[in-house]
Amino acid sequence: MNKRIIIAGGGTGGHIFPAIAIANALRKIEPSIEVLFIGAKGKMEMEKVPQAGYPIEGLDIAGFNRSSLLKNISLPFKLLKSFFQVRKIITDFMPDAVIGVGGYSSFPVLRYAQTRGIPTFIHESNSFAGKSNMMLGKKATRVFVAGDGMEKFFPADKLMITGNPVRSTIAANNISREEGMKFFGLDAGKKTVLATGGSLGAKGINEALDAQIELFAKNDIQLIWQSGKPYVERASERAVENMNVWANSFITQMEYAYAAADVVISRSGAMAIAELCVVKKPAVLVPFPFAAEDHQTVNAQHLVDKQAAILVKDSEAREKLVNTVIALAKNEAQQAVLKDNIAKLAVTNADEVIAKEILKVVDANVGSV
Repeated sequence: MNKRIIIAGGGTGGHIFPAIAIANALRKIEPSIEVLFIGAKGKMEMEKVPQAGYPIEGLDIAGFNRSSLLKNISLPFKLLKSFFQVRKIITDFMPDAVIGVGGYSSFPVLRYAQTRGIPTFIHESNSFAGKSNMMLGKKATRVFVAGDGMEKFFPADKLMITGNPVRSTIAANNISREEGMKFFGLDAGKKTVLATGGSLGAKGINEALDAQIELFAKNDIQLIWQSGKPYVERASERAVENMNVWANSFITQMEYAYAAADVVISRSGAMAIAELCVVKKPAVLVPFPFAAEDHQTVNAQHLVDKQAAILVKDSEAREKLVNTVIALAKNEAQQAVLKDNIAKLAVTNADEVIAKEILKVVDANVGSV
């Protein structure tokens, strides 16, 4: 029989894209392997996973709403319903292992798999583990983490430092700058900045760009602007007014954006950092200020300390971000230093290391039956 693996979680690109990278690595090692994703209905994984060629089952589940406590009234019922849905999916699919990549849909899947004695694996991309992962980690077979110091969240004997998986299209990107420029309809002779706030956008970055968008044209610099859905209408208007600006809510083929960019503006989530290291781009990081334990600032500062990035606080972005980015785009010597130092932090085979470890455990389990 073919091996069967369930991958659970999602909510943001920072969870979904590593999950797809792990699935691809599993398939590369064993082409006959069957992979099923489980996510939350209405979330972006329900669109992105099928686009990557994998089946996905959606759960009727939601996370805790901190801004409106009234919206949490139905939460216990949704959680209970999701457990029944998970029980049916796992019973029907009969997985050899279950992998959780974060996001609230991963909790009921891994928790139920653990009650059934199915090997469970966690991928924790951040330097601060979420509460769900910490609870699940006690009974997990293995916990894959990006770096050291995670013993305060997980049992030390379960930890395995792998780095964070990066999308294969980005890790193996051989698209030229010229091809990238052509993709966006931009001038290959001009300096170009890529601004991305992640798959859902970034309010602080968007408002800072909007406030001083004219400075890009004044300095003969082009802008590729991934705004996220909440800001796309305004960003699109600004792009019409400024011919040197390309804007959209989401960039499906980020490999072209990275190829075109001389400088990148980004949040500093773990997956964003992992990609920037692999593509070796000079970056101005604007940490999301409300991330758990302020871990995005910790991530960004780690790069700043190694002269591998520049940090602009979200609270100061409106005044400082555009001027900082333009100054960097004009300073090729500074770009070279940042590029050289960020390249030293790249991990390109995390997906393969994770896939091999999972299959090693599955093979040992099958052999012992």
